[in-house]
Amino acid sequence: MDIILVPLIHVINMALGLYWWAIVIYVILGWLEQFNVINRYNNFVYGLHTFLFRIVEPALTPIRRILPYMSGVDLSPLVLILAIYLVQGILMQLAIRFPF
Repeated sequence: MDIILVPLIHVINMALGLYWWAIVIYVILGWLEQFNVINRYNNFVYGLHTFLFRIVEPALTPIRRILPYMSGVDLSPLVLILAIYLVQGILMQLAIRFPF
């Protein structure tokens, strides 16, 4: 059982790590667009923003319903990143405690 479960836990952990980076890039891209550092009408920027929007927004929307904006600042990406960190910690503890 541990032959399948431990590598599966590691794959899930890596996927969560990639999702963490997608959230960080999405937030930074949003800031750069807001401050007109990058052109949001550029095809690459538009495609990247659309891709990240479709990946990240389904997870951020339920958090935004519960957590209101704080002085105009959206804290939902921070909450999602902390939740991912918590799940990664739990998964790593499970992987460590399985007998090999």
